[in-house]
Amino acid sequence: MMKRTDKEKLVSDLSERMVENPGLYVTDFTGLSVKGITELRGRLRDKGVQYVVVKNKLAIRALAEAKVEGFDDVFVGPTGIVMTGDDPAVAAKIIKDFQKEHQKPAVKAGLVNGRRLSAEEVDRLASLPGREELMGQMAGAMQAPLQAFAGVTNELLNQFVGVVEALRSQRSDAA
Repeated sequence: MMKRTDKEKLVSDLSERMVENPGLYVTDFTGLSVKGITELRGRLRDKGVQYVVVKNKLAIRALAEAKVEGFDDVFVGPTGIVMTGDDPAVAAKIIKDFQKEHQKPAVKAGLVNGRRLSAEEVDRLASLPGREELMGQMAGAMQAPLQAFAGVTNELLNQFVGVVEALRSQRSDAA
């Protein structure tokens, strides 16, 4: 049994991490073995994401301390909290991929940038391209018009050089 001071420290630490993260997902890990939880934690940790299992009452206290409201209903039964790190989509993808292999854990709800998400919304977030992929797409979209502009400009310069060359040739033939 944890001492009161240990519980208070745990709640304080958890609350601090909740404030620092742009998102969190609440999962039900019922039926997931210790080996499975360890594997999931490892996959998440590799991407800078944390998976925390804590008593529901302590999680609810930490949420209250972090000034997050409206989540008490999801803290029923075995519950794990995924602290998303910098990119909430990455954590959602890892959970979704893990679910495909193990059928667990089930996402109960999510919180991204202060907005509560349903399990379905977290699933949709997982199917979106990641931040780096979106940045690459955006760079490509910005690069295409610039390349077209450079091509047109280059062609105009080539035509101008051709005209000047023709004039020079015409003048030298006339002289």
